[in-house]
Amino acid sequence: MKEEEGDPKGLGTTANDNGARALQDSNNPVYSLAREFKDIFPEKIPAEIPAERGVPHEIDLVPGSKYCVTRQLPLPWDQVQTIDDFFEGRRKADHVRESISPHSSPTFCVKKATGGWRIVHTFNNLDDATIPAQTPIPRKDMDLDAMSGSVIYSAIDLTNGFYQILMRETFLSRPSAPPAACSGSGS
Repeated sequence: MKEEEGDPKGLGTTANDNGARALQDSNNPVYSLAREFKDIFPEKIPAEIPAERGVPHEIDLVPGSKYCVTRQLPLPWDQVQTIDDFFEGRRKADHVRESISPHSSPTFCVKKATGGWRIVHTFNNLDDATIPAQTPIPRKDMDLDAMSGSVIYSAIDLTNGFYQILMRETFLSRPSAPPAACSGSGS
């Protein structure tokens, strides 16, 4: 959320700021937390890696999992160009670096309704070899039950939000455990 000059509350006029204003106006206790971490909800993907927040991410593999390598299928030239441009932009912004991971997953594109391409990464085999998070994403029916009777709702647009989570450096600088067995097909 950007703060604008002459705006004493620092609420600006962006969509994110309108959400912050609604939280403040309703005396929602989440308002102070949202303001404290306003840099987490930018309107555009940041041009730099975020500050270390003390909880870097890592992917835990099932003990004995082998490297999950799935063959990349040939793609039409326009999809290849889209993917190359995407990663080159992320590389220049220092969001990605050359991988030393023993894992690989195919990437392809699907056409957006508005034109252009949406990049899709198929991590099925790696997902099968990953230890599930201890705090899984809530089910839709549970969310709907929890919202029953509420009058104020909010949503966080997590467009490209994964660029805002740092990976644990030791996880990036070493290959995974020795190979054993990986579920799924591919190679």
